[in-house]
Amino acid sequence: MVDENKFKRLLWHSRRGMLELDLVLMPFLEKHFATVSAEDQELYELLLESEDQDLFKWFLGKEQPEDESLRHIVNVIINCVRAPKGSR
Repeated sequence: MVDENKFKRLLWHSRRGMLELDLVLMPFLEKHFATVSAEDQELYELLLESEDQDLFKWFLGKEQPEDESLRHIVNVIINCVRAPKGSR
């Protein structure tokens, strides 16, 4: 279970001010973050340090992060957010 203060901090940092990113990051955080591994939770926090333009390219599939760990969490997020309702 995620500490409430930590969750609120993540919620704040997940709001990027770019609708396209908010539509990916917010649903992941609210619906899936608590169910992924502790390692993936740490990677999510690391991902939030990335620039918005990089995140935008990664989530659109135009580029991939050079860092393998970031590539992994981007794929986890994409799979969670795109998963049909009821499958997760």
